[in-house]
Amino acid sequence: MRAPTDDGRQVAIVGGGIAGLALACALEKRDRAVRVTVLEAEPRLGGNLRTEEIDGYVCEWGPNGFLDNVPETLRLVDDLGLRERLQVSDDRARKRFIYRRGRLHALPGGPGAFLTSGLLSMKGRLRVAGELFAARRPEGVDETIHAFASRRIGREAADVLVDSMVSGVFGGDARSLSLRACFPKMWQMETDHGGLFRALFAKMREKGRRPDAPIGAPAGKLTSFRGGIEELIRGAARAVRGQVRTGSRVAGLKREAQRFRLSLDSGTTIEADTVVLAGGAGASAVIVERLDASLAAELRGIASAPIAVVCLGWARDAPGHDLDGFGFLVPRGEGPRILGALWDSSIYPGRAPRDRVLVRVMIGGACDPGAVDLEQGELVDVVRRDLERTMGVNEPPGFVHVFRHRLGIPQYAPGHLDRLARIDALLSANPGLHLAGNAYRGVAINSCIADADGLADGILAGQPIPSTP
Repeated sequence: MRAPTDDGRQVAIVGGGIAGLALACALEKRDRAVRVTVLEAEPRLGGNLRTEEIDGYVCEWGPNGFLDNVPETLRLVDDLGLRERLQVSDDRARKRFIYRRGRLHALPGGPGAFLTSGLLSMKGRLRVAGELFAARRPEGVDETIHAFASRRIGREAADVLVDSMVSGVFGGDARSLSLRACFPKMWQMETDHGGLFRALFAKMREKGRRPDAPIGAPAGKLTSFRGGIEELIRGAARAVRGQVRTGSRVAGLKREAQRFRLSLDSGTTIEADTVVLAGGAGASAVIVERLDASLAAELRGIASAPIAVVCLGWARDAPGHDLDGFGFLVPRGEGPRILGALWDSSIYPGRAPRDRVLVRVMIGGACDPGAVDLEQGELVDVVRRDLERTMGVNEPPGFVHVFRHRLGIPQYAPGHLDRLARIDALLSANPGLHLAGNAYRGVAINSCIADADGLADGILAGQPIPSTP
């Protein structure tokens, strides 16, 4: 722990989601003299990390967990005293499916099973096997995810495997997102090893084992809390020694001498030495408009994809499907409008009442933004038709609940890293002003928490923190 400072630096964090709360905890852990105020516009903390228990169903608004392979997240869990509350996903969650050609196909475990899987045509499978001989990356191009996948593993695999994965993670269009910004590790694998297979073989040699996870499955185990992911938010909020204020919308920001003055919608003002904007890029753009119009314009240029989440519950035997797995994704062009479904009560047993099951369906995204505004009856009808088509579910659900995320998930388009470099230059002209959150360096819970450590160190050291990875 850092020794207390003499000045008791005042830090205002605008945004009470996981990025803002993790940063508040990290600052106070390092310096007991720092005075933190977290300002959240909504009546409830957490942003999209929100859990609703309704009629015995535990329904997540957004992400239903984090991967346990990022030490910063587990360290925060320990700091908050939540280790005993962790719930690791059931082993069934390792089974993942893709809907193609009228049925669900299990993602094969390992290269051997992939070569015999019917998920891709024989030609498509052979093209994936030829990844070792793929063309080199074009120079000077911020390649899209789809272009990268097409070049390395072929068009069919890009359309089926990669497009659906991008829909599941970003709600986005693989043809419109930057590989380097969205999946920097994948970009680095090609940079360091010349290809994906070469990189995987190198990792296997390091660990002395054969891969047994399904193709496309993430590293680490999906993990949540017994009461849902919002336990993390509540734990972080309890841990903050400073002020955590909900219903406190920041309308504007200006600099006075060496300090900042934040104007709230309520008419009150707050002064701070350091300001961290930890909300969505669009909301942060409104706040900085009068302080720096160029910075506001750059922030507004970061788009987002709206998503609707439809939670449905049935008696255990009503769906006519064993729900033995994580769920499934739907590549574009296969017919259904939904992006995919998560079998939440299989992933985390106990998320539904006894003898009942819970399924969460995602619909909308960058390629179908209008879905989020469908009237509820029409939205549920679309989802039910698609579940009948994909899973054979023809029983009406006994439980339905809908969440709408009109701001949705940030989209890292080609040029995103250049935009972050421009943002860094503009921030350097506004010392003491920083950005945090999922609009910049990663959309996952782990990314937001891992960023908090570096950001806290930089703030307390008085150093600029680059936005670029």
